Amino acid sequence: MSELVTGEAVALELRPARLPSRALAVLIDLIVAVVVYIAVTVALVAASASLDDAAQMALSIAAFLLVLVGGPIAVETLSHGRSLGKLAVGLRVVRDDGGPIRFRHALVRGAIGVIEILMTFGVVACIASLVSARGRRLGDVFAGTLVVRERIPVGPSGFGPPPPPWLAGRFSGLDLSAVPDGLWLAIRQYLTRMHQLDPQVGWAMAERLASDLAAHTGTPAPQDVPPGAYLAAVVQERQAREARRAYGSGTTVAGPSAASWSGPAAGVQGGYAYPGAQPTAPLSPQPPVSYDVEAAPGVARPGVPVDGVSSGESSEGPRAAVPPEGRPASGFAPPA
Repeated sequence: MSELVTGEAVALELRPARLPSRALAVLIDLIVAVVVYIAVTVALVAASASLDDAAQMALSIAAFLLVLVGGPIAVETLSHGRSLGKLAVGLRVVRDDGGPIRFRHALVRGAIGVIEILMTFGVVACIASLVSARGRRLGDVFAGTLVVRERIPVGPSGFGPPPPPWLAGRFSGLDLSAVPDGLWLAIRQYLTRMHQLDPQVGWAMAERLASDLAAHTGTPAPQDVPPGAYLAAVVQERQAREARRAYGSGTTVAGPSAASWSGPAAGVQGGYAYPGAQPTAPLSPQPPVSYDVEAAPGVARPGVPVDGVSSGESSEGPRAAVPPEGRPASGFAPPA
């Protein structure tokens, strides 16, 4: 598995291709290239029968370079790293950062491939692939590319729990530039699997990750925040910064509203419980409040119970009619 980590603290599941699958893809490409080269050579011999030997030799060399060298380069450039053999086996050539290759990458791979594959019958390429930790040949090393597997089993993807809303914006001033990608990956893996761990083990791991994160940011972790919630809030802050950088500085990232949170002391949000945090007790239902409408229509005064329909009048003016029992009162109710 590749160790490439994106700005959202997500590890790209790039599985490097090994020698057997790469050899099969190269063999398929060579068979197709040889068949095309033979057809082109027969056509050139029939068309250049009246030319001298030097001209025929020049045409043969040009056909060799065009079909066996230029053909794979053009195919990999236009298909973004998927030749016929790689398409059949399920492989793709990508850059070291996971992006699609361009013409210069395919040119370097094709030029060096003539030496390590065609001229040495693949011996140099096999030795380099066996020595390399990610199965790269010399063309991949000089071009900065990697052959990866595209057909991999899809497993359940883990999602990290959201941080409590009362932590939104609290860590906006942290300097996250010095945090290594390996630590981001470890934090993400902990957040997605913390409910599968033993509570004591999970708490100790969260404390260790929080201390490592605080050491790289230069700001100590707050004592009133559980370590798991602190890690989730910092990860969300990093994702918000990446979103603002990608979509413009004027775009704000909306988070969960504070009204959906039961209190700053709780540790449950969206079905996730952070280790060491105690959820708050559910709110007890409040009795219904009736309103008495006085003075001006449309203005309600809370706290005064009303029974039935009132027909009296106040000194300021007639009292508005109150709906019968079982129907909600009309008028504007100021928020408590």
